Amino acid sequence: MEKFFKLKENGTNISTEIMAGVTTFFAMSYILFVNPTILSAAGMPFQAVFLATIIAAVIGTLVMGLFANVPYAQAPGMGLNAFFTYTVVFGLGYTWQQALAMVFICGLINIIITITKIRKLIIRAIPESMQHAIGGGIGIFVAYVGLKNANLLTFSADSDSIIGATVEGGEVISADINGGIVPALVNFDNPAVILALIGLVLTTILVVANIRGAVLIGIVGTTIIGILMGVVDLSTLDWDTNTLGQSINELGTTFGAAFGQEGMQSLFSDSARIPQVIMTIIAFSLSDTFDTIGTFIGTGRRTGIFSKKDEVALEDSKGMNTKMDRALFADAVATSIGAVFGTSNTTTFVESAAGIGAGGRTGLTSVTVAVMFGLSSLFSPLISIVPAQATAPALVLVGIMMLSSFKDINWSTLEEAVPAFFASIFMGLCYSISYGIAAGFIFYSIVKIVKGKAQEVSSILWVIDLLFILNFVILALL
Repeated sequence: MEKFFKLKENGTNISTEIMAGVTTFFAMSYILFVNPTILSAAGMPFQAVFLATIIAAVIGTLVMGLFANVPYAQAPGMGLNAFFTYTVVFGLGYTWQQALAMVFICGLINIIITITKIRKLIIRAIPESMQHAIGGGIGIFVAYVGLKNANLLTFSADSDSIIGATVEGGEVISADINGGIVPALVNFDNPAVILALIGLVLTTILVVANIRGAVLIGIVGTTIIGILMGVVDLSTLDWDTNTLGQSINELGTTFGAAFGQEGMQSLFSDSARIPQVIMTIIAFSLSDTFDTIGTFIGTGRRTGIFSKKDEVALEDSKGMNTKMDRALFADAVATSIGAVFGTSNTTTFVESAAGIGAGGRTGLTSVTVAVMFGLSSLFSPLISIVPAQATAPALVLVGIMMLSSFKDINWSTLEEAVPAFFASIFMGLCYSISYGIAAGFIFYSIVKIVKGKAQEVSSILWVIDLLFILNFVILALL
């Protein structure tokens, strides 16, 4: 083990690495509760997504630890799963099988980007300020989804604001409302809403107090309080049905669904939607890529996990010459593997910083995390009773943590602030990560033209802008 992971060379030992792995697992284990909740809203079987989440995390993290020998853990990413459900499936109208197909293609693209110089061209094309804006914007989006899931917001509109509605059997299924809609804070006269508020306060206290495993403790604590309040019904706890065997049976629904008739085989059947499909895949890829790169650079530079050579290789090398190359490759491979089993983009979790802070320096930390995720598959029945009021605060707090990206944006300079605003704020207001990215890129180009700096916009960014604009034109004509 010493020889394989080079523990002494990296200034660590077995006990430190194992403790770091356990720390990372508890810091990110909320994904076991949250990811199935978000993806099941798109129509996917909850137990199948639960097991797919574990499989993607185990395989991705093992590849990270054994191939790259770095202390990073992987699992289906927050923000990307919300984009999968609320934008791609609900907003754009694709099936969850087609969305999985897009995720699979995204993984293949990221693999190609990693092993060729294409990665260098794309990274250099996206301004650093925009990378930070995208990261912070995803935080806004995730936090907003959490507030909505907790039912802490209410929306009202007069009849003149209703511009369309979907009616089935005399019942209004959905309604389209224009700018006349007014958001407000809900009245705290409902036990479920009160539970969500208690969960938000509890989780916030735990996170601010730097309690190890704060998010997980908040979810478990809120669930227990929900049981005492009668919001959580223990009669639904079924150790005979919600078993590992049941999860495996349901996994048959999602495994390989990305390649079936409702997935890849129909994804490109409508020529009018092909530009939109391409842009959606690009949105998946950009979010995944820059989230991972930010995590590696932000945590690896200070701790020495990645050398200066690794950082330079991020732009200038190709192949698998450095730990950075191998880590990026592991991240890209995990996305495609996760899509095969039935989950959204698998990415490197920023919560890995918790384990790194506990002394993790090698792949043994990652292997420990993978083992912990594998053991968690035995507790499916307990996962199934966790209410949305318990997981919603996790979304809000994780979103808040992601807002730290905003500190690296120069908001006092309009040339940088305007594109950053549209890229980040639009994600939440438009309830779409891809539209936020589109607005940011387009306004970045507009600002540069006005300032007489059009030459600073790369040709790749011009192409991306054009594709986004074509997408909006196609949507308007449909």
